[in-house]
Amino acid sequence: MATPSTLSPLSFPASTFAKLSPGPYLLAHLQPAEQASPTRPSGRSPLDFRTPTIHTSSLTHSNGSAVVRLGATSVVCGIRAEVLRAQDIPHPYRPYTSLSNPSAASTEIEDLSLLIPNLELSTGSSPQNLPGNPPSTLAQSLTHRLHSLLHSTSLLSPSDLRITTKVTDPDTGEEEEVTKAYWALYIDTLLISHDGAVFDAAWLAILAALQGTILPKATWDADMERVVCDPRKSEGRRLRLQEMPVASSFGVFTTDSKIRGEEGKEWLLADTDAFEEGVCGETVTIVIGKEGEVRRVEKSGGCKVGRGGMGEVVREAQKRAVEWRGVVAGTRKG
Repeated sequence: MATPSTLSPLSFPASTFAKLSPGPYLLAHLQPAEQASPTRPSGRSPLDFRTPTIHTSSLTHSNGSAVVRLGATSVVCGIRAEVLRAQDIPHPYRPYTSLSNPSAASTEIEDLSLLIPNLELSTGSSPQNLPGNPPSTLAQSLTHRLHSLLHSTSLLSPSDLRITTKVTDPDTGEEEEVTKAYWALYIDTLLISHDGAVFDAAWLAILAALQGTILPKATWDADMERVVCDPRKSEGRRLRLQEMPVASSFGVFTTDSKIRGEEGKEWLLADTDAFEEGVCGETVTIVIGKEGEVRRVEKSGGCKVGRGGMGEVVREAQKRAVEWRGVVAGTRKG
């Protein structure tokens, strides 16, 4: 007589559980059954950031470059400097000096569009980025955010991007400095691998690349009426960053039930990875300046982070800013 076979309980690996029920899977880590501290699937605590690695000057044919890796997120940034002649500007532009009008001087770079950022997602960087598709909304929104942050934080001084020459006034016989051209910086960023916190990693790559950018020695040739650049790298000058703002992104995971109208618990997660971004309904990005001040706040998706929660976000972002500035400073060469 045959004995009935023993049925084994239904089980599947954790990766399958995460795909079938991502919310309960994350909740099982953040709210363990035993008296254990909350731990995310990656092994990090809720407010633990990933440590970035930075390699600069990797692209030999660019004026400045940086490769940033944040967990499994990888970003490459290359900076190409091109000359914009003043006579080619459609409307004559009179440069302002910081003494006569500081606020106008700070907008000169934006008025002339001397910083041109662009971000692209490489094929295979994420499952959603398939070959042959047009530029995604993510790439366009990230480019817009980077463009806005580049100008609102006043990273560069307009004088560092001017190419000037001294001209003698025929009436007074005095010499005055005249701007003949500008350096326009094309900031191309490529996302190789997407595992969350893309904006933070892209911004860090831009900062590191700008810090290592070397502009050729440029002079105005009056006879040829053109800018002449010295090909020797030793004669070039390094860009000076006036600021070192650091961006930190956070996600909010909640167990609220909109169907039942119940309020649940919420957890603030720092530096979310791609899996966590998919289940977090609210995101907050804080930009901290070099003095620890808040330079920018971006918030979307909900209202769980109130005044008290925002204070915690700012404190954690300030801690991260100090750490990241140390990492960027360690990449400085020459």
